[in-house]
Amino acid sequence: MLKKTENQISDLKVVGTRPVRPDGVPKVTGQARYGADYSLPGMLWGKILRSPHAHARIRSIDTSAARALPGVKAVMVGSDMPEQSFSYIGPDRVQVNYWHMTRNVMAREKALFDGHPVAAVAATTAAIAEQALKLIKVDYEVLPHVIDVDDAMKEDAPLLFDNMITRGVSPEPTKPSNVSRRSEFKAGDLEAGFALADEVVEMSFTTEPVHQGYIETHGTLARYGADGQCEIWSSSQGHFMVRAYTAKLLGMNISDLLVHPAEIGGGFGGKTVVYLEPVAALLSKKTGLPVKLVMSREDVFRATGPTSGSSMTVKMGVTKDGKIVAADGTFKLQAGAFPGSPVMNAAMCAFSVYEIENARAVGYDVVCNRPKAVAYRAPGSPIAAFAVESVVDELARRIGMDPLALRLKNAVKAGSPTIWGPKHGYDGFIETIEALMAHPAYKIPLGKNQGRGVASGFWFNGGGESAVTVHVSEDGSIAIASGSMDVGGSRASMALMAAETLGVPYDSVRSTVSDTASIGYNHVTGGSRVTFATGMAVVQACEKIVDDMRARAAMIWDVPLEAVSWQEGAAHLTDAALGEKAPLSLKDIAAKRAVTGGPIVAEVALNAGGQAPGFSTQFCDVEVDPETGAVKILRYVAAQDVGRAIHPSYVEGQIQGGVVQGIGWALNETYVYNDKGQLENTGFLDYRVPVASDLPMIEALIVEVPNPNHPFGVKGVGEVNIVPVMAAVANALRGATGVRQHALPMSPPVVLAALDAQAEEVVGA
Repeated sequence: MLKKTENQISDLKVVGTRPVRPDGVPKVTGQARYGADYSLPGMLWGKILRSPHAHARIRSIDTSAARALPGVKAVMVGSDMPEQSFSYIGPDRVQVNYWHMTRNVMAREKALFDGHPVAAVAATTAAIAEQALKLIKVDYEVLPHVIDVDDAMKEDAPLLFDNMITRGVSPEPTKPSNVSRRSEFKAGDLEAGFALADEVVEMSFTTEPVHQGYIETHGTLARYGADGQCEIWSSSQGHFMVRAYTAKLLGMNISDLLVHPAEIGGGFGGKTVVYLEPVAALLSKKTGLPVKLVMSREDVFRATGPTSGSSMTVKMGVTKDGKIVAADGTFKLQAGAFPGSPVMNAAMCAFSVYEIENARAVGYDVVCNRPKAVAYRAPGSPIAAFAVESVVDELARRIGMDPLALRLKNAVKAGSPTIWGPKHGYDGFIETIEALMAHPAYKIPLGKNQGRGVASGFWFNGGGESAVTVHVSEDGSIAIASGSMDVGGSRASMALMAAETLGVPYDSVRSTVSDTASIGYNHVTGGSRVTFATGMAVVQACEKIVDDMRARAAMIWDVPLEAVSWQEGAAHLTDAALGEKAPLSLKDIAAKRAVTGGPIVAEVALNAGGQAPGFSTQFCDVEVDPETGAVKILRYVAAQDVGRAIHPSYVEGQIQGGVVQGIGWALNETYVYNDKGQLENTGFLDYRVPVASDLPMIEALIVEVPNPNHPFGVKGVGEVNIVPVMAAVANALRGATGVRQHALPMSPPVVLAALDAQAEEVVGA
């Protein structure tokens, strides 16, 4: 369903169509090249030795036997990398600490999680490299470990860092703890707000860390030359990010490092960091030969960042007529072995879809003996939404109000305040609620053991730095070069916006991703920023091309520039007094470039602001088997404000993909650690993600409330779709069983246990 709006541009010819994706054929034929597909002559194979302990002091590492093995060309440990200063750099939400980062890449003083890298080798074959790992002797002092976030916050919890003092607390604590930071956002008067409430609900919740589920494992190839120049081929969500982090960790000048983008087989936030690239580059420097490193699936699960697990308490109050008058939330998120969970995002997003005069959100960033948490679609927001939207559902039940009507009554709009300070600048949330209320499936009666759940979500969306070049060839075809990795269809979106702006057919435009030496800096692909920010740069570059074309046409016709207009891909003479001239097409002008000024090229670099947030409201119908606790998704409808759908098929795919990932998070996905802190489900056979047979067709409702700050009204689409899902499923389960689930995943054994407990209570009564 495509919801039209009053301010929607109605005369678009290319934007909004559904052409074949440009990367489709290479990917389905196997021609696309991912990180592990690159090789070079003389290449060595790298392998990494990983800690078998969740927490252990490294007394010593003896690599002599490995170095002596024939075929081994180099061995490295953490101390081979330059030491980094200890400081937090950047805005609070996305701070970087290179002292932590270098130890995440390779352990030094301690191994802090099962799978933590402690050494690496480069050898002539992968088999020899594996053999060499077995010869490295590490003397560990095994220490007590802590996995759970609540356990990590206890007074007697094992400390990951003996000197970690909680930031954001005044006065500053005198004792170290595992709490890296406390954050608080507050508005109004909580006590006064709750005094106005007719119904108050307070509940606690937990969620488990979950894997992003990308299919391609991490892989990289590095070649370090004798001249100090280094090249890297890598799959990532930002090759400029790879360049910056690798250069910093190895003490290189950024100009000495060239990073080539590769196709990416999924990321969802999980490929916004570096794991292998600095190791491969340093091994290559040591050997003078190219070095390739590829993670196994087990490596990915043991040693790369999932999203955070959490422990949360949310209290909200509502009047009889459905006005939410107060909200208070405490959000404790696992950071993994090093600080940096998305807890600030969780606290800021938690209540952001509702106008609540009195609200507070407190967040705790807590380290524990797991791999460092990294981003996963709208990082932090889905976790908070599970708790908040579950409470909102319970409030609706208490006052006997339709859950969509309750959300509509309290929905934010442009001008509504936020808990973190600024007012909302954009509409779009109300429209998602209305889209569901009007959907015929929302009125379908439910049967026995069936329930319907509703939930809403918010995500900031991103802007940021992008650079593009647009070039017109002599045959009139268009080449776009950007530095933004294509994760969700941005090459097609760039081509569509360019074709629309220039007035040319879509199939005359080719969009590519260039290496770090061929284009200006582009921020990482994440936060739903690329179609907005890089798309804005493409449009501006194409507008420069149009101005150039007009000027060249004026030169060819020998008329003033103001007498030339650009319409439907051609220059037109608009002043009849100057005579009659047949329109000059883009191809006509391009053919004469040599005599009108030379190459036709436009470059734009910008730091895009004015991004609009994403809103989504969704409902889910489930059926629960009372004998097994198995949950069947009967139907799922997701309404999302996308600003304007540049390529509707890609947009629908993004919405459907986010929903499916959220269903897995809700029902099955979890990391299983034994009592030694070792991960036991290190592959997709034991880590249960949804498959096609688990799911109905996910219906995506595309709601379009254009962003006035973008030439085509773009808002990001890749993040907010996952935010409401877990709560929607949980609320549906509440309706089907009468039991509120407070912990994820809601797997069949968990659901069955809740049903059994409910039955025992009935018998006891």
